[in-house]
Amino acid sequence: MEDRCEKAPIDTGIPALGPAKIPSPLPYCRFDDDARVRLELDASEFGSGEGACFADFELAGPRSRIYYDSSKVKAAIVTCGGLCPGLNDVIRAIVMECHHNYRVAGVLGIRFGLQGFIESYGHAPVELTPESVSDIHQFGGTMLGSSRGPQKPEDIADALERLNIAMLFVIGGDGTMKAARRIQEEIARRGSKISIIGVPKTIDNDINLVTQSFGFDTAVEKATEAIRCAHTEAIGVLNGVGLVKVMGRESGFIAAQATLALKEVNYVLVPEYPFDLTGEHGLLPSLEKRLAARGHAVIVAAEGAGQDLLPDTGARDASGNPVLGDIADFLSGAIEGHFRERGTPMTLKFIDPSYIIRSVPANANDRVYCGFLGQHAVHAAMAGKTGMVVSKLYGRYVHLPLDLVTMRRKKLNITSDYWRAVLESTGQHAVTPFTADPAVFCQR
Repeated sequence: MEDRCEKAPIDTGIPALGPAKIPSPLPYCRFDDDARVRLELDASEFGSGEGACFADFELAGPRSRIYYDSSKVKAAIVTCGGLCPGLNDVIRAIVMECHHNYRVAGVLGIRFGLQGFIESYGHAPVELTPESVSDIHQFGGTMLGSSRGPQKPEDIADALERLNIAMLFVIGGDGTMKAARRIQEEIARRGSKISIIGVPKTIDNDINLVTQSFGFDTAVEKATEAIRCAHTEAIGVLNGVGLVKVMGRESGFIAAQATLALKEVNYVLVPEYPFDLTGEHGLLPSLEKRLAARGHAVIVAAEGAGQDLLPDTGARDASGNPVLGDIADFLSGAIEGHFRERGTPMTLKFIDPSYIIRSVPANANDRVYCGFLGQHAVHAAMAGKTGMVVSKLYGRYVHLPLDLVTMRRKKLNITSDYWRAVLESTGQHAVTPFTADPAVFCQR
């Protein structure tokens, strides 16, 4: 088999601070310290290359021997980037595991993201105890607060040493994991013995080698509620159009999954799937045919869809991401203008549930998932692992090197069976396909 993995085997090894010599305080566990799992992946997930690719990963879980003397070790937790359902659940799981099972000396909560490490911001750390986190999972957001923007890894390493932190749990998305990697590299350069463990968080589900990030299940559930409302509005009037905008800067996973979950969507627009507004294969002519035939339509657009149709803002947010144009505002104006010019009555209702989706508490499935992630993160740190994230990869909890996780952003594969199923659900390719060569996007 000719693929990149055979030519250049992928390094999935996890750095360790040193030999683990202390017997684990978890007597009820079944330990398998050297367990690994071999998974077949797409070579594109490791950079360039195509085809099937096999890689071995270290299984997550408790180890029979640990690196730290838990009675003398302090941990810290920081949450970064945008909000996401389940943040409080992960914080709670880490604190409970540290206190009740490993009996660590203490856990600090770093407030307002990486800013909390910089004294000039004035965000003093808070002591996290089982009592202080006992009910936080019932609420959305993060009890620690969050922020965006870069801070120097040298300053953060200084703060970790000053606070006598031995284990840092970093909860965040792609940019946060890149920051965690730089912090770990700085700590390694100094020769300090501090474990850096990432818990990948992104509502967009776009972190490399993370099959599904926590909070995504909740986000899809809430998005479907908005879509159902948009459909109700659309069928309640003559030529009604319901437009829903969901999260998804560079990846359209929420839009696609919500479309599959609720079979009321007629057009789904995602960043990976370019479309024309006018012309033979345009959205507007297709929508015109749809309304003439059925009298209503529902459009779901990821926030990053159709950016090539909008002027470049040239601006960037605090994390360095380009500030996107407003695709929903653009589509609303274009759709209303198109039918007004033709003298065709229509009513457009726009729903943007984005910040509601981000802020709600996690649902039952995500709560279970967050609990496992928090526990496995603590097991890894206590064993002296570092420079890694805990991930659920095709049903198995594994340790992933930060280098692999930050290699690229995960995107929808628009030549996959999954995307074909999305198009079959909407039927948009059957009315008028948006692309010059629609067969390209229906490959199996």
